[in-house]
Amino acid sequence: MANCEGLINECPLLIPQNKQKTVFDGFIMVKDKEFRIRILLPEQKCLRNARLQCSWQLKQVLRGYQHIVKQRLQHCSDLVSFMLEFKTVLEIALRNKNDLAAPPPPQYYAQLIKEIESLGWDKLAYMDAEFRTIKLKAEDSAGREHMITIKLKSKYPAESPDCSTDFPVPFVISWTQQSCLMHLHSQFLAAVESLQEFWDVMDEIDEKTWVLEPEKPARATTTRRIAIGNNVSINIEVDPRHPKMLPECCFLGADHVVTPLRNKLNANLHLWSPECTVLQNLKDMLEVDFPSPDSHEKSSFSMECGICYAYRLASSIPDQVCDDPRCGQPFHQECLYEWLRGLPHSRQSFNVIFGECPYCNKPITVKMTVKKS
Repeated sequence: MANCEGLINECPLLIPQNKQKTVFDGFIMVKDKEFRIRILLPEQKCLRNARLQCSWQLKQVLRGYQHIVKQRLQHCSDLVSFMLEFKTVLEIALRNKNDLAAPPPPQYYAQLIKEIESLGWDKLAYMDAEFRTIKLKAEDSAGREHMITIKLKSKYPAESPDCSTDFPVPFVISWTQQSCLMHLHSQFLAAVESLQEFWDVMDEIDEKTWVLEPEKPARATTTRRIAIGNNVSINIEVDPRHPKMLPECCFLGADHVVTPLRNKLNANLHLWSPECTVLQNLKDMLEVDFPSPDSHEKSSFSMECGICYAYRLASSIPDQVCDDPRCGQPFHQECLYEWLRGLPHSRQSFNVIFGECPYCNKPITVKMTVKKS
């Protein structure tokens, strides 16, 4: 290890706490800021196994840089060289951290309050203690409430704020140095109105069909898995920019049930009318009446997994079905995969496993897909 003289020159406020010089405690100074740090070295004084204990302020600064600090511990030969590199990493982190920047000038707050007053306090849903994060609300013509989250920067309004919404499409704002919250809210309202037709389509589906997935759809969700009958459903994805067009459709269920539906859809494509709603068009093309979301109608369908006897497994619902018309038992993909894998006479090829249905002993296969995180 390098001697303590070199360490005192670089970090005069970092003091050894024992004779063995395996514990150092104190402060390091970077960009006129002091940060508390404690370094614990093993008896062999090997940096590879050293431990750093940082104050919560220092942890905040180093968020996103922890892997670099660990890497430098692995490669530095002594504590002095590590502290030199550690201070360099800390300088870079401080330079890139907006949250440690100087607070905005007083006129920032005065201007912000003035803008909210002009917009109307009834539009304000939330503001954090630092006046940096604001949530504004708006109600569309159908009475649906929408929210926009605005993250203001220290140089606001010279700098464009970051915005996030509940929209199914990206919300891009037009911003100049003369812009204000009222301009932003007006753009937000215009975008809300442009998506009315999409939300009307999705609301009708949610209100008049039995939606299997998602269980609690968000305003940004463009897909719905809708029950058609016993162990058969259709997954649709609606284009939010063209909500009256034919959505992408995928049937889920046993082949003997799905094939006729798929054939009807292909044969009746000419019946699609942009004057009708998506739901009405699907009814006409598939020649079906979708079950309503009423609980008494749900009881007439068998949707529980034939292995775990539950409808929902974590976030999944049964999406595998025995193809034998006399059986048609549904299963969770994961349940069926694990069941077949445990059978002595099943066989597997990569992520596809072949076996027999637990109910009718007819051949059945399942492909285990990797879920995206």
